Amino acid sequence: MVEITFTQLHAWLSLFLWPFMRITALMLSAPLWGHSAVPTQAKIGLAGAISVVISPMLPPLPDVPVASWAGFGLVVEQLIIGVAMGLCVRVILVVVQATGEFIGLQMGLAFATFFDPSSGTNMVVISRFLYMITLLMFLAVNGHLIVLELLITSFETLPIGIQRFNPEAFILLARYGGTIFATGLLLALPLVAPLLTINLALGILNRAAPQLTVFNIGFPTSLSVGLALLMVLMTDLGRFLQRHFHQGLDFLQSLLDTLAPLAS
Repeated sequence: MVEITFTQLHAWLSLFLWPFMRITALMLSAPLWGHSAVPTQAKIGLAGAISVVISPMLPPLPDVPVASWAGFGLVVEQLIIGVAMGLCVRVILVVVQATGEFIGLQMGLAFATFFDPSSGTNMVVISRFLYMITLLMFLAVNGHLIVLELLITSFETLPIGIQRFNPEAFILLARYGGTIFATGLLLALPLVAPLLTINLALGILNRAAPQLTVFNIGFPTSLSVGLALLMVLMTDLGRFLQRHFHQGLDFLQSLLDTLAPLAS
């Protein structure tokens, strides 16, 4: 008869629980796995399956009781690491949402919004369109597998029970949030600049000839030119996103490396 002692059960629970918390935090905070269309049971099940697979390969774990304040501290530690990685992935993917907002504002489609269940807010149609393309492109270049690889290797870089973090890493993550505006505007610039010029020209025309109904001319013109320029932008979107993904994943690796120096 097989007998399982409390010590063995506690060791197995510790071996499973700590990585499970880090992986679950990433699954819930990253936009790909944390999408509202993905059932919560699937997220937890995937996190549990990955935890079971990688638990035998983990470095030695601290001898900390699960039901203790020290165990609670380890849980918070793993949640912080997982959420930081998830926020980095979220910044990588939501850049195109800012691009869609800029383009929709110049094209006159800022009113064309619908409710997005994943974010709980109204999103411009172009933002939704570009975001879905970005998600598919991220899957096509195996970005999700690279993120999982970085997650697994993070247990070597940031072993469980490091007790301290480098505060510079969180400042670095906050500054990386500026990528949403900078890169989003850079991607939208080929459309924003011509459309802004058209709007300025129509404004001057309205002042020069007030009897003309500029709105009847301006909206179809902005919409037609915007759609034509959007077709041109789509031809180079894949190369731009591939470079953006590469830079974002490199930053994710550098973020983990920045957290590591105070691990000892």
